Amino acid sequence: MSDPVLDLPDAAARELYRAILKDGGCLRVGDVRAEDEPTVRQLTDLGLLVFRIADGAYSAVNPRAVGERLGADLREESARLLVRATLVPDLLEDLAKAYDAAPRRRESTGGVRRVAGMVEIRHLIFQIAKDHPHEALAAQPGGPRPHAHMADSLDAARRYVEAGGVMRTIFEPSACSDSRTVEYAKDSTRVGAPIRLLDGPFTKTLIFDRAIALIPAEPDHTVAAVVEDPAMITYLVDGFERQWERAQIVDWEALSGSSTPYAPHEQVGRLLARGLTQRAIAGRMGLSERTVAGHIARLREVYDAETLFQLGWRMRGSRTGEPGG
Repeated sequence: MSDPVLDLPDAAARELYRAILKDGGCLRVGDVRAEDEPTVRQLTDLGLLVFRIADGAYSAVNPRAVGERLGADLREESARLLVRATLVPDLLEDLAKAYDAAPRRRESTGGVRRVAGMVEIRHLIFQIAKDHPHEALAAQPGGPRPHAHMADSLDAARRYVEAGGVMRTIFEPSACSDSRTVEYAKDSTRVGAPIRLLDGPFTKTLIFDRAIALIPAEPDHTVAAVVEDPAMITYLVDGFERQWERAQIVDWEALSGSSTPYAPHEQVGRLLARGLTQRAIAGRMGLSERTVAGHIARLREVYDAETLFQLGWRMRGSRTGEPGG
């Protein structure tokens, strides 16, 4: 095993890291000069930079988190290095101070500041998640999730939970119309970051450690408001918890395995014919009970059925070629 202390960034790496911080803590791949490529690799190997595939950019990581990891490596290596391990945070303190003092490309107004641009917003979320690793609450309306960021998002969720954090997310029922979003929700729930469905309007919100939150500042979500005012944070957390209680628990494993060419109302009919209740069908398909009731009403019209029993009988007859009811 290499000695982590000897592998700390050299003078060139420290200078480049500070330059990246001055530019907002984000370095696009296209902006990396050929002569800086070895230094970028050194910072990436150390964990001071993390590459985000979807954005084609590197994000600066808080040196304190890197120092803690290197310190843990030293303690595990041998008792002989224990004393040196305690020095690691101090060895990175100059970079930590630079990180704290670096501009964040945002406007401040009281307890709220603004960040513009999707790349900048995702970069800020990455930084906040690193600095607030204990709890992440996310309300994500808008149907299917962007496919380009699913791998990065799932990896971030896995690392957050593995580090001891708690992550909960709310989607709209319409997210279930996209098979890849369903697979993402299944994998996220599997790694310990559960996702529920909430029928009805709600606002996009991200809350970390009940201390800082991001909400949209423009309708197209290209500008985010970063909230740190304690009273506003309390209000946002209370709202999320009420939504979480109302949101529906989904069996994503079952939903991901039920891919079918049938229209939604036909899927409802097939599950109804199998004896599932309206609530069970809603959970299986990721719909609200009100939406399921609407599909059942449509089926009654199609099959001219007055009761659920009559509906099931006529649907079975239509599938087998027998006269229904």
